[in-house]
Amino acid sequence: MGIVSAREDTSASHGGDALSPLLAPIAGLKGVKENEARLISKAAGGTRVLDLLLHLPERYLHRRRIDRPSQALPDSEVLIEAVVASHKAARSAQGRPYVRVRAEAGGEPLTAFLMNWQKPWAEKTLPVGASRFLAGPLKEEGEDWVMVNPQIATRSDTIPLIQPVWPLTGALTLPQVTRAMTAALAVLPDLPEWQDAPLLRRESWPGFAAALRAIQAPDSEPGEAPHRRLAYDELLSGQIALGLVRRRSRERPGRSLTGDGRLRAKALAAFGFPPTEAQRQAVAEIDADLAAPRRMLRLLQGDVGAGKTLVAVMAMLRAAESGAQAALMAPTELLARQHLRTFQKLCEAAGVPVALLTGTVKGKERKRVLAGLADGSIPLVLGTHALFQEGVVFRDLGLAVVDEQHRFGVAQRLMLAEKGEAVDMLVMTATPIPRTLLLTQWGEMAVSRLAGKPPGRQPVTTRVVSQDRLPEIVARLGEAIGREERAYWVVRAITGSEHDDSVAAEDRFAELSAHFPGQVGLAHGLQDIAVREAALAAFAAGETKILVATTVIEVGVDVPEATIMLIEQAERFGLAALHQLRGRVGRGTKPSSCLLVHSAGLTYWERQRLMVLRDSDDGFVIAEEDLRARGGGDALGARQAGMPGARLLDPREDQEEYRRLVEIAHRDAELLLQKDAALDSPRGRATRLLLAIFGHDISMAPLDAG
Repeated sequence: MGIVSAREDTSASHGGDALSPLLAPIAGLKGVKENEARLISKAAGGTRVLDLLLHLPERYLHRRRIDRPSQALPDSEVLIEAVVASHKAARSAQGRPYVRVRAEAGGEPLTAFLMNWQKPWAEKTLPVGASRFLAGPLKEEGEDWVMVNPQIATRSDTIPLIQPVWPLTGALTLPQVTRAMTAALAVLPDLPEWQDAPLLRRESWPGFAAALRAIQAPDSEPGEAPHRRLAYDELLSGQIALGLVRRRSRERPGRSLTGDGRLRAKALAAFGFPPTEAQRQAVAEIDADLAAPRRMLRLLQGDVGAGKTLVAVMAMLRAAESGAQAALMAPTELLARQHLRTFQKLCEAAGVPVALLTGTVKGKERKRVLAGLADGSIPLVLGTHALFQEGVVFRDLGLAVVDEQHRFGVAQRLMLAEKGEAVDMLVMTATPIPRTLLLTQWGEMAVSRLAGKPPGRQPVTTRVVSQDRLPEIVARLGEAIGREERAYWVVRAITGSEHDDSVAAEDRFAELSAHFPGQVGLAHGLQDIAVREAALAAFAAGETKILVATTVIEVGVDVPEATIMLIEQAERFGLAALHQLRGRVGRGTKPSSCLLVHSAGLTYWERQRLMVLRDSDDGFVIAEEDLRARGGGDALGARQAGMPGARLLDPREDQEEYRRLVEIAHRDAELLLQKDAALDSPRGRATRLLLAIFGHDISMAPLDAG
């Protein structure tokens, strides 16, 4: 039986769409104005009631109900009933309007200052003689007690004594979010339980709806259990979704791809170096998978410069020797073209045509490539997302290779595999993956690891220096240029902005061009591809000696003569990105260096992160640290920051708990899918709701399709 989408199943199995209240717009909630809904949606990261309910507080205010101001504790939040006596409009020293409201509470004076209010608003909200409840910090000033911008209500039960404090945006206020959250909780349905009952008992976790109510409208301090419950829901949904995608791929019949080695022998002869032991091992593992009658699903991971491209060439030539076609998909045209240069050298020596298909391949050349793929005269192709567009047809695609896998979601990778029958898949990454991330994103996928680096790669000396030393660095750079060396100068931004103090590539290019006329190039992501390629070609040919660039050079750029990598404002880059950038040098015969130039006022933790790069060139050590610092992205999408399944549990705050929950979720998902792969049991049907809640409907394609 195929699996339908979660939303379709809801209607069929529960007598109506159980999730419809959660999927409704925030703007439809009772008492929520349109402008408030827009602000709340921005803060919550989505327009649905569900997005609001999953917008968790960052902390809680604890208020004390008191009868008169003198009962207030120092620097505490209070809720007090006061009778309004008078209003007076005034202006601050900065010219900002405010209203001073005199009141009396329990026989004691109390003054409320309403900043940026007009007197008519105050008179309407706090009429003279009326009793109102005020909430906020209360301070003693001489013989008076003062509150600034208190929360105001006509009934005490509308102001919680434990006040969640949510992340806000713009003019959004806590009372506005409180009202919207109250309305959202009022429509929150009690959904069927999708968690394993023994696990809930062992962990003392509440139900899904109860957990949300405990967090978003608590009667007492919610503690860890509700948060852990929701975090585990998110982790489990990701594990089940990935498991369904893997099963869809694995359970389809495969085919055996075998070859006689003749094409690979010619390519290796042109390569000029013998493969490393790690490369030979990886090729042998891939060969075994390709020869097996089941589909290959293998991850090839290796540090920067470990030699993954040669392994990919060998795998794709194996497919060609078997009479099938192979495609390699890269996230950017820059990287695809870099691969093309290597493939052309090796594959042409083997007599195997190879083509490029990207968005910029147009006209006659595009028609030629498409025709060659359709009739099989082009056995190997490299490209970008253009490879899985509707108009691309292969005669017999047998192997799909995806490079820089973290730039693609699972669904995108599988779209390329859909271009053929029983397609084997090899995904590659230059970012070494820690154990937790492997388990979270890949689970049961077979893994080949390339340890070490090929012969000829030089060590890179890494130094951490302050931006104050830029004049000295520029002078040293001039000396290096005099020795015919070349340097990358990497910055984060392309152009300057009044809202961001990041150094801009265009500004740095202009300044360095004044120092070194005619010797500086510029490459960034907003340039036309032809302009960027020309800048890279000029740098590679030595026509320019310094290349100012953004992270477009992070992958796919190979200039052996480049010996210096300077990264400005390095503390603002992720460690994995810094390590990738460092890998652009050390590719020739000369000693190379990497300068991590940091801004003034570096914090302790920022310095510690940069020291990891200074002290280690082991990508796995660096990846572990980057995992702790930033998270690892989203396996089912293309999100590049944040741990998978970590919206509700930040591993940077509690990594051990995160690891524990990941491992439990991985085992739980495996067991559930072993017993109920179609999710037809009562728990399975409830699990479909869980998948829809966390946005994994896309994973629910029929297992028996294709």
